[in-house]
Amino acid sequence: MALATRTDKRPSMARTMWDSSVGKKTVMAVSGLVMLLYLVAHMIGNLKIFFGPADLNGYAHWLRTLGEPVLHYEWALWLVRIVLVVAVVAHAVCAYQLSRRDIKARPSKYVHQKKRASYATRTMRWGGVILGLFIVWHILDLTTGTVHPGGFEHLKPYQNIIDTFSTWYGNVVYIAAVLALGLHVRHGFWSAAQTLGAGSRSRDRALKTTANVLAAVLTLGFIAVPVGVMTGLVS
Repeated sequence: MALATRTDKRPSMARTMWDSSVGKKTVMAVSGLVMLLYLVAHMIGNLKIFFGPADLNGYAHWLRTLGEPVLHYEWALWLVRIVLVVAVVAHAVCAYQLSRRDIKARPSKYVHQKKRASYATRTMRWGGVILGLFIVWHILDLTTGTVHPGGFEHLKPYQNIIDTFSTWYGNVVYIAAVLALGLHVRHGFWSAAQTLGAGSRSRDRALKTTANVLAAVLTLGFIAVPVGVMTGLVS
């Protein structure tokens, strides 16, 4: 009598990790840190606006020639964009799935009121939605020029930024999104550190201080640009 052969296969380690809550939190932590590195670089690039149009417009051109002659024109920039898209999608998908699991695990409200979490913690989900919508608007405004007020000029971010922040709604949308970003970074950096095992009693204070400093620097750095345009410092 022939022995029956087993046809079932065990799920791969990657699939097992992806299906677990710990795995999803790890993906969120890593993707969040990737986006944080980009934000720091993006903020530094934005601040070149205070050195005049030649500096900022020249920086925009340099980004497109980065890696030449090994890489073709804009290849490095597109590689960065692809990595960012993957990071944003992975971060958003994991956040949504973890949120759904949390809701299913607690279908009814607590009988006893739990200790209130920090404001940043309680607004992480809505903050993520706000930032997602802002990213779409920001790309359509300053990358493709689809919704840009006035005439969009390719490779002239200095003039395009002034156009955007010369409108009241451009300032309101941008500043509101940056404030949401600051809260998101403050809580997200702390959560990522805990997920990746960097947290401990001896390092908790340093990590919290780092999260607060990062959030403050990014918030002030990004807001400095529209404030500079509104006050006439940049014109």
